[in-house]
Amino acid sequence: MIFYKTDEEIELIRQSCLLVCKTLAQVASMLHPGVSGEVIDRKAEEFIRDHNAVPAFKGYRGFPASLCVSVNDVVVHGIPDNKQIFKEGDIVSVDCGVKMNGYFGDAAYTFAIGDVSEDIMDLLRTTHAALYKGIQQAVPGNRLGDVGFTIQHFVERVHGYGIVRELVGHGVGRELHESPEVPNYGQRGRGVKLKEGLVIAIEPMVNLGKKDVRTAKDGWTVHAKDGKPSAHYEHTVAVKKGKADILSDHSFIEAEIQNNPNIKEINAVKTAAA
Repeated sequence: MIFYKTDEEIELIRQSCLLVCKTLAQVASMLHPGVSGEVIDRKAEEFIRDHNAVPAFKGYRGFPASLCVSVNDVVVHGIPDNKQIFKEGDIVSVDCGVKMNGYFGDAAYTFAIGDVSEDIMDLLRTTHAALYKGIQQAVPGNRLGDVGFTIQHFVERVHGYGIVRELVGHGVGRELHESPEVPNYGQRGRGVKLKEGLVIAIEPMVNLGKKDVRTAKDGWTVHAKDGKPSAHYEHTVAVKKGKADILSDHSFIEAEIQNNPNIKEINAVKTAAA
């Protein structure tokens, strides 16, 4: 069942999403070669709890951490630990969720540590741009297929990368994952019709090589099957008249990136949807 949100509920979801992005900004301030996933996960959990919220991911279906931290060929659901040490040239996707005042927020960002090659930076820029192109389609009267088609066409046809099929976006509200599913591929004019009050997480997951993935023995970590890098960006948005209302705010993250010489800016140009 799809739950449409009131304006009051959307504002509560926005507050959760803003805390998510402020948490990711804290992560951005800490990233450098030599730091571990365990360290950033512990600090993120402290930050979330200090703001009277709880990490949405920790314990969700048995997931052991507060953040999903996915490095290089890991698409999503990487488990941060003390063996996960970041090094020069890594790309690190960090996905975060919180629950505050009864509502969830969700967002993700991929960071480039140090001297990342230009072909991988192009992957990050393309994935980031695809997110905003998808958001532009999240308006009343369109369908979810319009969102997915726009992302898929831009990523696969224009840039030649692979869009992951097995993992999708989702509704957000009183539950972390609500209906409907939000694929990053599809056909125009197909799928659920978008109406005001629908809140969804749009999150392109893009592989430098082919779209195929495999899941590690831990049951969580999803790798690009060909071992090539993968990028992931996510916003939670509310469907509104005129244009989508982006409830999460990556500007907190990007401000910290500018202050951290260990992270390379993607220098992406956002579309009007931002």
